[in-house]
Amino acid sequence: MPIWKRSFYVIWFAELIAIAGFNTTTPIIPLFLRDLGITDAGSLNFWNGLSQSASALALALFAPIWGSIADGYGRKPMILRAMFGGAVLISLMALTTEPWQVFALRTLQGCVTGTVAAATVFVASSVPKEEAGYRLGLLQMAIFLGSSVGPLFGGIVADSAGPRMNFLATGAILAFAGFLVLRYVREDFTPSPRPGSILRNAVPDLSPAFRNPALAALLLVTFTVQFASAIAVPILPLVVLHMAGTETNVGTRSGLIIGAGSLAAALSAAAVGRIAARAGYGRTLVGCIAGAFLFYVFQGFARTPSQLLGLRIGAGIFLGGTMPSVNALIARLCDPGKQGATYGLSSSVSSAGMALGPAVGAVVATWAGYPFVFFTASAILLGTGLIVVRASSHGITFGSDSAPAEPATRTESGDAG
Repeated sequence: MPIWKRSFYVIWFAELIAIAGFNTTTPIIPLFLRDLGITDAGSLNFWNGLSQSASALALALFAPIWGSIADGYGRKPMILRAMFGGAVLISLMALTTEPWQVFALRTLQGCVTGTVAAATVFVASSVPKEEAGYRLGLLQMAIFLGSSVGPLFGGIVADSAGPRMNFLATGAILAFAGFLVLRYVREDFTPSPRPGSILRNAVPDLSPAFRNPALAALLLVTFTVQFASAIAVPILPLVVLHMAGTETNVGTRSGLIIGAGSLAAALSAAAVGRIAARAGYGRTLVGCIAGAFLFYVFQGFARTPSQLLGLRIGAGIFLGGTMPSVNALIARLCDPGKQGATYGLSSSVSSAGMALGPAVGAVVATWAGYPFVFFTASAILLGTGLIVVRASSHGITFGSDSAPAEPATRTESGDAG
């Protein structure tokens, strides 16, 4: 087996379990805050939104920095930094006794982690050009699968052993993922000469977005899709609690609903990686956004957890096709030697969307009620689809829309072996 292929499979599995680990905390953060003594609905929405947004906002600020460092010093060290750093910080959450401590650790988590961007850069820069679209789709599948398994696992652990044990389990999972990468992933990386210190080379390179209008449009789409996806997730446990009228197994139910949507997205991402190359990444992107828009509208009218479960699955199917299409298009537009900087920017705007989404969701839930959180997400998705259509109508093309993506990448020495 070629070295690049073996490394890809290890990265795929390590990223799957790492994302599962990170997402074990998703359904239990609001419930853990209740255990810390926050019972007022307004305060609970505030601290929940703030804590959920803190990690993503910090990640948005630091992702371009880590991306620039990856271009100069290697992509594998960035994966190890994210996984082992997350293992330590999330384990420390088991010791927290105040909401501000949860907020502080979530913020530090965002500064240090970022496995998705690190793994995406590694794959985009190491696989053969003709394999890029398919392999990035498979990587996105691993991310969605981890997102589907993690919340359900976290809800079960929280219901059976308590939320503090959940944080310790997450730390162990991330440490195991980091060990797999450390032991079995090989990176054939020769850095280009970069004068100056590490701090100087860590300055984010924003030039790719300014030089290429198509790339700038894709970064905007990345932001809005992630914003719409994240706006409802943190309040879903509270929505389920409101619908069910009982606290019995709320963590498990919430984890099932969140996980089912992510599982649907994972299966969709695997299929889109193949289909979109033939149908066209741009057209596939518009179709997926349109489908997600409709399912989010209907979620606002759901009245039972079972109805919400079905609609989350439908939305997941369409959302699962968005990011593989976007990543394949971005891969096509990357300049040689700038993959880290470009995907660092993509991760930054993605994290900014994930940071802003929960905060807006908390405000909307407090002032207008839970249904309007879903209506807000659907409005954002509608605007996103219009952005893509308008960009195309104004002559901003995303490359040859009918051919597989061929990013400007360097392949490892084992490609032909």
